[in-house]
Amino acid sequence: MSICTRFAPSPTGYLHIGSARTALFSWLFARKMAGKFILRIEDTDLERSTQASKQIILDAMEWLGLNYDVGPIYQTDRYLQYHAVIEQLLQTNHAYRCYCSKERLALLREEQQKNKQKPRYDGCCRNLSAYPTDKPHVIRFRNPLEGEVVIADAVKGTVVFANAELDDLVIAREDGSPTYNLTVVVDDADMNITHVIRGDDHLNNTPRQMNIFFALGLTPPQYAHIPMILGSDGKRLSKRHGAVSVLQYQDMGVLPEALLNYLARLGWSYGDQEIFSIDELIRLFTIEGIHKSPATFDEQKLLWVNQQYLKQTSPQTIKPQLAAQFEKLGIDTSSGPDLDAVFLLMRERVHTLEELARTSRYFYHAVDYDVASAEKFLTPESVAILNTAKAQFANIPWQLENIHQALEAICVAHGVKMGKVGPPIRVATTGSTQSPTLDQTLYLIGREAVLARLEMALAFIARR
Repeated sequence: MSICTRFAPSPTGYLHIGSARTALFSWLFARKMAGKFILRIEDTDLERSTQASKQIILDAMEWLGLNYDVGPIYQTDRYLQYHAVIEQLLQTNHAYRCYCSKERLALLREEQQKNKQKPRYDGCCRNLSAYPTDKPHVIRFRNPLEGEVVIADAVKGTVVFANAELDDLVIAREDGSPTYNLTVVVDDADMNITHVIRGDDHLNNTPRQMNIFFALGLTPPQYAHIPMILGSDGKRLSKRHGAVSVLQYQDMGVLPEALLNYLARLGWSYGDQEIFSIDELIRLFTIEGIHKSPATFDEQKLLWVNQQYLKQTSPQTIKPQLAAQFEKLGIDTSSGPDLDAVFLLMRERVHTLEELARTSRYFYHAVDYDVASAEKFLTPESVAILNTAKAQFANIPWQLENIHQALEAICVAHGVKMGKVGPPIRVATTGSTQSPTLDQTLYLIGREAVLARLEMALAFIARR
């Protein structure tokens, strides 16, 4: 059997982390099995679907590197096919026209809730003697009244639904537009989808969709319903838990490979291994390895994974993304050290590219002193050390070893250890006490800028 999976988001907002994980699992399975992966945009909800949201999906898929073999396919381009299938269901008595008003349905629902019954359509129009086409109506699927639907779910195991618990769902609205459960079945059948990997919030839709497959004389795909992702409070992950949009993490400077790695481990595992290359994920991924219980999203763990990737990534690979982060922060890097060198020096101290750019501003711009650091270290007592530093740095070839020796000479000249010499020089040249090794930091800042900043610090002290 030729394996074919699909990712079928609705373009009604941002691309959620949970949706990205669904896309990843579907993509990994298709790639592992040398099958096809289809991107299908389910945009039949005309009121909520937007062009901007469609573009967000495409941009996120491109950034994540989840390349698709077919697509994007838009459901709004397939209305003729949906209408043909609806007509087929009407002709074979697997569907019927329903003339119930919204008011009647609202009253029915209210009465059922009052009686603590499960809200469901009561079949009022199921067996009418005539079905005129000129009266306002929706079209409902004639669900079997007896028997059961057995789902051999690849994650949850066997799940059974009694047909008596399923009502006759609407498959075409009053304006003729097809509904979700109908379009999904038609698309999955026409596109030869063999495996549907999706969130378990769709599990209740599955028996309804399977019955439509059966009514059309078709075999449903294999289903795998994966548990939802939860926030730290045990509730479904949402905006209240922080960033949940895929492209928000791009803006933060999380690497796409790191996000995919983290999402793969969020509900799937391979022993105790935490860091995987994409090739490893393709080779090792199995649907059977997906956990049956919900996973909890931990942003700190994601940032740790991203830091591991930063440590392993070459400067040449990361340079365009890092340059974009500096540009977003308004930091001009045209004069100053090469971004490659800054990245290599800073990458073990940060978790994202945005953090790296933000904490590296002093390599390119005049410093703004951290108030507490300046109060503590830019004092009259540090004037002598700063003057000695100026004299030392002005007369040496600007090489790392010479800078290191100059710092040692300043310690000797004042009869103190580096703990007394380093902080005032660091604050004077970077604005705070937080920076990489002082000699490497000074080397990248450059002699001219270092001397100017030492002079500025002495002037700052004199004004106090």
